Amino acid sequence: MTTAQPRPAIAATGLRKSYGDKPVLKGLDLNVREGTVFSLLGANGAGKTTTVKILSTLIRADSGDVRVAGHDLAHEPDAVRAAIGVTGQFSAVDNLLTGEENLLLMADLHHLPRDDARRRTGQLLEQFDLVEAGRKPAATYSGGMRRRLDLAMSLVGSPRLIFLDEPTTGLDPRSRRNMWQIVRDLVAGGVTVFLTTQYLEEADELSDRIAVLEGGRVVAEGTADELKRRIPGGHVRLRFGDHRHLDAAMRVLDQPSRDNDPLALRVPGSGSLRSLKHLIGRLDDHRIEVEELSVHTPDLDDVFLALTGKPATENEKATTR
Repeated sequence: MTTAQPRPAIAATGLRKSYGDKPVLKGLDLNVREGTVFSLLGANGAGKTTTVKILSTLIRADSGDVRVAGHDLAHEPDAVRAAIGVTGQFSAVDNLLTGEENLLLMADLHHLPRDDARRRTGQLLEQFDLVEAGRKPAATYSGGMRRRLDLAMSLVGSPRLIFLDEPTTGLDPRSRRNMWQIVRDLVAGGVTVFLTTQYLEEADELSDRIAVLEGGRVVAEGTADELKRRIPGGHVRLRFGDHRHLDAAMRVLDQPSRDNDPLALRVPGSGSLRSLKHLIGRLDDHRIEVEELSVHTPDLDDVFLALTGKPATENEKATTR
């Protein structure tokens, strides 16, 4: 007896969108499994936000077949809206209202009965560690608190699919990591998260699958490890205590190259256990002593630059170190 495959949270084929004579999406295909984090990466202007706006019914696509949460996007937009939550690049928080009042307002928009609205608001204030701040005006919140409240507001209707469009832009490292844990907790509860981000470390930390958007199309898709393996440049760095052992290693190892450190070498390799055992065995056989050994594999920085063919922006450089 075969087990039925879970339906995708998002299935898009041939998605196209132009603004005037400028095409932004040129036949985008996406498949997002339920209960996972799916990240869409791309340079500024690649079409990430346009994709989120289309999938969340904020704008219409020019063409393409799309199902979101099991509903046809073109013919059942109200059903799609009822099943999703959206946290955009810019906060939807009303500064004049308290955190609690912002949540109650969202509950009213979702037509929740008063008792249910109060109960749901209390749950979200506790879940997002905003109980003490709940009676204070949102204008007094820090950046991290505002993003937590913004996300909490998108969860009032208990959606099973959340769109997070660059949710941690501008947050300090501690607030960013707090947001990451919130995302992990949501997914553990069965929620699907569609994430766009310029923080490549963020995609690496959170994503089950990553798609790289370039020129209006997905140019690569896979897990973070699968994407990294597509990019050459992995190596093992060896540092020696003296030139005698370094010179001996130069003679017996495969394709060694000099490092910036005069007592270090780089040896090409994937960093797999088998390749490391072979390398260490060669060193032991020739009684070559190594002071330090470290494995270096391509990261998502390398993937991003190789697949998009563009240098990172200053923001991307700063946020991926």
